[in-house]
Amino acid sequence: MLEHYVKKILTSRVYDVAVETPLQPARQLSERTGNQVLLKREDLQPVFSFKIRGAYNKLAQLSAEQLACGVVTASAGNHAQGLALAAKHMGVKATIVMPRTTPEIKVNGVRARGGKVVLHGDSFPEALAHSLKLVEEKGYVYVHPYDDPDTIAGQGTVAMEILRQQPAQLDAIFVPVGGGGLIAGIAAYVKYLRPEIKVIGVEPEDSNCLQAAMAAGKRVVLPTVGLFVDGVAVAQIGEHTFAVCRQHVDEVITVSTDEVCAAIKDIFDDTRSITEPAGALAVAGIKKYVEREGCVDQVLVGIDSGANINFDRLRHVAERAELGEKREAIIAVTIPERPGSFKTFCEAIGKRQITEFNYRYHSDGEAQIFVGVQTHPENDPREALLASLHEQGFPVQDLTDNELAKLHVRHMVGGHAAAVPDECVFRFEFPERPGALFNFLSKLGGRWNISMFHYRNHGAADGRVLAALQVPHAQRHLIPEALDAIGYPYWDETENPAYKLFLG
Repeated sequence: MLEHYVKKILTSRVYDVAVETPLQPARQLSERTGNQVLLKREDLQPVFSFKIRGAYNKLAQLSAEQLACGVVTASAGNHAQGLALAAKHMGVKATIVMPRTTPEIKVNGVRARGGKVVLHGDSFPEALAHSLKLVEEKGYVYVHPYDDPDTIAGQGTVAMEILRQQPAQLDAIFVPVGGGGLIAGIAAYVKYLRPEIKVIGVEPEDSNCLQAAMAAGKRVVLPTVGLFVDGVAVAQIGEHTFAVCRQHVDEVITVSTDEVCAAIKDIFDDTRSITEPAGALAVAGIKKYVEREGCVDQVLVGIDSGANINFDRLRHVAERAELGEKREAIIAVTIPERPGSFKTFCEAIGKRQITEFNYRYHSDGEAQIFVGVQTHPENDPREALLASLHEQGFPVQDLTDNELAKLHVRHMVGGHAAAVPDECVFRFEFPERPGALFNFLSKLGGRWNISMFHYRNHGAADGRVLAALQVPHAQRHLIPEALDAIGYPYWDETENPAYKLFLG
């Protein structure tokens, strides 16, 4: 299998439109980790992503008759732009079916490169079904974003360049994983020529389709897929890609949203470029791997796979980066409700910088304050802060890993509601499209009163919503059926300590 792929990679026709990207040293990251970290800058491709390689190579392998029929694909991301540019270069008609929730920057990117955009459905499966329908109706040739040997071979040219650019010591290559086209191409080439080099996949914790498949020994379908790292939001690894990965990928590391945001900042600090969340996965994986293994003086390559990020999302990234770097702790502290309490608490914090402070009067006895405090992973870790406050007699709860606190409560702290009986609290992910809120309200109906609601735009394809419903205990059993009918992912947060401390 590997020899077959290596031959296809060596004969791939990608450089008519793609460029050989640099393998750039990340100086600050290298110093911090004690290893030589190199970034493969695929964000510098003409479509700001590696996807142009596989898309063009697939078209280059089609016959004249197939090209004359035109091509079609379903994609909400970088493959769409790569195929549009590849088709334009070859004079081929390309139709790209995209969900209506696709960020405008990506829709405009496809149109600017000559692709015909068809907006259909509210999710990728709906767009995919429509694209396959067009194949039947119009006779188009379908170009898969990752699960095709020619696409895999095109992506494998990334590895060909890396081994040429770094012929000496190279210990591991870290690769972002969605459907698996990039890591399959890299693993096939690297393991055939230099099998001692580790090939390590990196996935978000909430979109780990390759990790799940490798654990099960077969392809599995994830029940839900996280949307923050939208470039790799895939529920099932590809069939062709898994055939390579299960034999030749050394391991898969998963990382959190906060760790991805921190990695975006790391890349910016070293390159002054802003990558998309998927593009930062490899760096997040490198940092986690180094911390786990304690390795030094190794040469580690991270694939910076793309830079197609909505500008609006940077606000959310900046908020979460410090948490991902373990340079900020979010805590809830109880202090006496009397003059001088704030001063006493600030003295207990010491010289640490307070990054956020939220408070509203609740009762005469004690006050709950929501605080962000600057920490340092080595010199002043979060654990030391918590221990210090406990020793000084302050009841404190760590909310640093509490999604409800980070997404909603920090923007809502304003005091407890009085006399709101039977309140149940849920966190939702809404599709970011017109009518989403109306759909929620209409399907919920007038059965239960909405006692709390918070929404904040993050510049992504999904909106994050916190809502509370007043549901009598005798009707609690009806909640799952009612919420499932709405069709949005949700989590029950009624017992979340952040809600109870500041909003309940």
